[in-house]
Amino acid sequence: MAYRGAVHSVEIQINTGSSEVVHDLTADCERFLARLDSADGLLHVWVPHATAGLAILETGAGSDDDLLTALGRLLPRDDRWRHQHGSPGHGRDHVLPALLPPYATVPVLDGRLALGTWQSVCLVDTNVDNPVRTVRLSFLAG
Repeated sequence: MAYRGAVHSVEIQINTGSSEVVHDLTADCERFLARLDSADGLLHVWVPHATAGLAILETGAGSDDDLLTALGRLLPRDDRWRHQHGSPGHGRDHVLPALLPPYATVPVLDGRLALGTWQSVCLVDTNVDNPVRTVRLSFLAG
């Protein structure tokens, strides 16, 4: 079934566990597009959470760990944050989406993500108090 000139959406659940994580969503995005028999358009990825974000970056070569290290330095997990419920330093998790937005849009050409050679669509979750995340994938056909 081809979707042209329409929007199709699905929500998926991602188990991020109890540690900070960069979770690669690229395969999930590709499966979603394959089920749609999509052509050209835009894939919009949305994370409806106040403590998670999305990033387009290389994974598997250390960049994902480097991102978590940089976020740890920029947003330390300590008691400086005014927002203070949950685990110690949880307030920093609420600042994360201002730096890594909860959305990303990727062009789709001939049914395939138009990512660069080393790019992946990634969920970034530093909130150790919330082990399951919802991600909404929406395809807008061109």
